[in-house]
Amino acid sequence: MTTPRTATPARVRFAGFGARFAVAAGLMLPVLPVEASAQAQGQIQSQTQGQAQGQSPAAVPVQAPAQAVLAGGKLEAKYEASLAGIAVGKGQWAIDINEDQYSATASGGTAGLLKAFAGGSGSGQSTGRVVAGALVPSNYQAVTTSAKKSETIKMLITPGYVKEFSIEPEPPLDPEKIPITDAHRRNVIDPMTGSLMRVGGTGELLTPDSCRTGASIFDGRMRYDLKLDYKRMESVKAEKGYRGPAIVCAVYFTPIAGYVPDRAAIKYLAAQRNIEVTLVPIAGTRVLVPYRMVVPTPLGVAMLEATEFVTTPAPAKAVAKTN
Repeated sequence: MTTPRTATPARVRFAGFGARFAVAAGLMLPVLPVEASAQAQGQIQSQTQGQAQGQSPAAVPVQAPAQAVLAGGKLEAKYEASLAGIAVGKGQWAIDINEDQYSATASGGTAGLLKAFAGGSGSGQSTGRVVAGALVPSNYQAVTTSAKKSETIKMLITPGYVKEFSIEPEPPLDPEKIPITDAHRRNVIDPMTGSLMRVGGTGELLTPDSCRTGASIFDGRMRYDLKLDYKRMESVKAEKGYRGPAIVCAVYFTPIAGYVPDRAAIKYLAAQRNIEVTLVPIAGTRVLVPYRMVVPTPLGVAMLEATEFVTTPAPAKAVAKTN
């Protein structure tokens, strides 16, 4: 006699998804939607026909060179993550941009009651050079830890090409995954750099055109495209730090390789038309970064929002005195 399978308790399913979301929130856009959706795949019951692969969206690269030289600035921010209105995690983000280099470091983890069901933490870092105003990544690393396992992803990047990448421990081969080829590692940026949206030119930063862009991302596991479009303007007010105008962009996700086409979660995310990100500037630069992100999920709306957003321009360089 076969013992019938029992349904997983709702609070356990919620805890597993929430933990993954909370950790991913610490790594910022665009890691957040991909990581969160991967955990949601077991929650979606209906399977739909896998979509055919298309070409990368014809969008201006986020890091396109601009006429103006990029000034310097810093950001120290704290974020809270929620799922269906319930707090599930916290994260922090530090960004430092100067005339010739930049760095971005983030960390996050589960918080509140969720820790009792499914604890987890994560951190990520990207470093690179500033070339003619463009952000050019050179190194990326992401570490995630849970009660069951710890994983480290590393990438060494030359301009426009992921020269080396590794996942430790190495995951088992999945024959159903669309394989990552050498071509998928070209003309891409890492997900942390993809969170820093460079606005070209010398004019106003927060305009509809600032949203009309996109990026080709490789995160060491998956190759995907993000396309943005303008939605609206609004004002935001952090508990500490930034108060002022913000621009809200729609975000569209297109998987390219490194995933299983029949996975319900990937289909769900690719079909979404209600993902949005709210962007504000880092003082002293022409870089916009996420203040808030909203992602529909099968368990309710997932949101990452800044509680503190302190941004300062870099001090002017001292001029040597002459007699």
